[in-house]
Amino acid sequence: MIASDESSGSPDQEFSEDNPLVIGWREWISLPLLGLPAIKAKVDTGAKTSAIHAFDIVTMQENGEDWVEFNVLPLQRDNAIFRHCKAPLVDIRNVTDSGGHTAERYFVSTQIQIGDLSKTIEITLTQRNDMLFRMLLGRTALIPDIQVNPLKSFTLGRVAARTLYADDADDADDADGLAS
Repeated sequence: MIASDESSGSPDQEFSEDNPLVIGWREWISLPLLGLPAIKAKVDTGAKTSAIHAFDIVTMQENGEDWVEFNVLPLQRDNAIFRHCKAPLVDIRNVTDSGGHTAERYFVSTQIQIGDLSKTIEITLTQRNDMLFRMLLGRTALIPDIQVNPLKSFTLGRVAARTLYADDADDADDADGLAS
């Protein structure tokens, strides 16, 4: 779970349609199975699917199952820190973006941690180079136990994400020959 400066409820709290978790239009989330302790996500109820900025995407077989390996830039405006991720491939589907462009995308399944709520969701892998947010949280990830208050932002608290990726920054410095 992401450490935050605000509480989102008790750790054993059950969320449901009758007792939803209320979040703002942008929130810090965690994708623990992908090794991403924090990533800022824009919550978009107009988007059906969730999406994450991914590059160097490679499909592979492991124990007879389809998997995808890819890299993620988890911090806004920082192209030096990246994480190598691996997830089960769910499907390859055509997705139409907000500009009306249709493209074939990989869909992976992973766990999301948002406040005290943990659930498995599908995420598409896509290029979001020109987007401010590296992650888009679509409505299928919200249903049925999350509601969005568009007047709010970071309702679950703020995260010092750079500190969570400090080792990655040190590794990037070493790779560039900048660290001693």
